[in-house]
Amino acid sequence: MVEYQAHMRILFVSPRQCCPPRNGAALREYHLARGLGRHAELTHVFFSPGGASASDCLPWKAVPVPAPERYTPAKIVRGLLGRRPLSVVNYTSAEMKAALAAVMAAEPFDLVHIESIHMAAYEPILRQGGAPLVYDWHNIESEGMRRYSESAPSPAHRFYAGLTARRLAALETEILHTASGHIVCSERERETLLGLAPEARIATIENGADLRSFQETQPAAERRRILFVGWMAYHANVKAAVDFTRAVWPGIRERFPEWRLTLAGLDPAPAVLALRSEANVEVTGTVEDIRPYYGESIAAIVPVRTGGGTRLKILEAMAAGVPVVSTPLGAEGLAVSPGTDILIAEKDEDWLPQLSALSTQGDLWNRLAEAGRRLVAVRYDWETLGQSLYETYCRWLGRPQ
Repeated sequence: MVEYQAHMRILFVSPRQCCPPRNGAALREYHLARGLGRHAELTHVFFSPGGASASDCLPWKAVPVPAPERYTPAKIVRGLLGRRPLSVVNYTSAEMKAALAAVMAAEPFDLVHIESIHMAAYEPILRQGGAPLVYDWHNIESEGMRRYSESAPSPAHRFYAGLTARRLAALETEILHTASGHIVCSERERETLLGLAPEARIATIENGADLRSFQETQPAAERRRILFVGWMAYHANVKAAVDFTRAVWPGIRERFPEWRLTLAGLDPAPAVLALRSEANVEVTGTVEDIRPYYGESIAAIVPVRTGGGTRLKILEAMAAGVPVVSTPLGAEGLAVSPGTDILIAEKDEDWLPQLSALSTQGDLWNRLAEAGRRLVAVRYDWETLGQSLYETYCRWLGRPQ
């Protein structure tokens, strides 16, 4: 008879401090860690600004490590001339290597969960404990970088991004064959990766939303806000914000002069901050509580045309009971039904009629808002997704659930 340990011990390794969760990557990490932490003994090692302690919202063992400086001249040269892509070089530090070695020497682990390919440089250390390594792919990094390289602002940027995309693709293929398992955000990504490594063990744990954080809302005649939420330093969001504001917003503002465009998210890039000079455009920076903004919004928009992964901002807006208008790429990987729970704007000229319909057709607004919340409740609830991840790890380790 096989004897099982009472608890699963998981080492959770991350390039970021996820609490408070203020962007999509941190939201996914926080909720998946919380789901695992309900059942397993979790040790969370992560980069934190200045190595500061995480707040009390991490109810498990936290080991913060000072975050390294990224995009230094030396790292850019290593990313250009070395074997590893800049995306990995940026997150490689002696402090993290020492912290991981110390944690692994202190206790054994049953599984090592690695948040994204950015932490791939630590594989040699993490393998020393003998526990299986599992990567959580927030997106297919090479895909997003390749898309960026096609629209980068200069030949030099396009060259470097293309080089980085190729090196990311090589590293992705490598870890698909060496790691014990992989977690992805969508079936589309799972099928893509299985095409590269048919023998790889890959499970889909989708992104989600915390439905309980939002009260169900009703449409209000006084809604005058169009809301774009995202990390405003991320190149895909920066380009989306600039392009939408310059090319699309003037026509919308002319039709609805009382409306305001709000670009909400931490660390807005200079190009995003410059949009404050446009009429009826608000750039908020970090927002402590996004819910009041949703409560005043006619629609949440996702005008991205580059990048990768599935957008938590869509699920969050749906949980808040706000209709979503998105580009096809913005809704990529989500089980949405255009016209039923989301509206799609394929071209710049599609945005005005879609938003006009939401403003003038109350029944459409209601149907989309209700269908979006229902979709999140049925398929994208974080508690259910966290439980699914734990059950996946139990199966892979041959443990009872």
